[in-house]
Amino acid sequence: MNKKVEVLPDKKALVERALALILSKAQTAIQERGRFTIALSGGSTPKPLYEALGKQQLPWDKIHVLWGDERYVPADHPDSNELMARSAWLDKVDIPAENIHAMATDAAEPAEAAAQHEQDLQKLFNSKPGEFPAVDVILLGMGDDAHTASLFPHTEALKVTDKLVTVGNKDSSVRLTFTYPFINAAECVIFLVAGENKRPALAQVFAAEASETTYPSRLIQPQKELLWLLDEAAGAEIKV
Repeated sequence: MNKKVEVLPDKKALVERALALILSKAQTAIQERGRFTIALSGGSTPKPLYEALGKQQLPWDKIHVLWGDERYVPADHPDSNELMARSAWLDKVDIPAENIHAMATDAAEPAEAAAQHEQDLQKLFNSKPGEFPAVDVILLGMGDDAHTASLFPHTEALKVTDKLVTVGNKDSSVRLTFTYPFINAAECVIFLVAGENKRPALAQVFAAEASETTYPSRLIQPQKELLWLLDEAAGAEIKV
């Protein structure tokens, strides 16, 4: 695993670094494979990154957008990760509708929706059941409990190793989420972590030994490239 940690001066610098990385990887993927796939995270940290992407002149017909997790709410709900990305970025560029691969949240059962989205992903990547295709870039955040995507501490989603998508739970809030083996199959995983409140969790995630079920971000160990982008407030105590 090619793991790198970068501590940036502030959130603005973090966003600028993430933007540069994404633009570079998009260019390379399109040159080499004819398209670029990126999975988005929710939360407040990546929103200015999406706004910056919305101002770029890119070959949008060659870019496919996914989400690493989604709350089980309608697509127009204020808590929807899809709504946030659309309003900040996707509605501002000429990306084909069929290149936006949102997690549908209108099935009667979340498990049905997870299974349907898995089939959609298999079609997108031309992969078979049991295979874990490689997304070019997966963006992840991390909560102050060390969860990432909707992989929360001590939940059943952490045990799912034979699927691309599963149901995640945070208390009574239902989510859909990529599984950690699917995340680990990516060409590149980029964590964006900002804020002093993340320091205790980061200390455990970067510790030589700690529980993966208690600190789920420890499960993210991709075969290819792993980048942790931290602002100074979050990463001041991390030894790079």
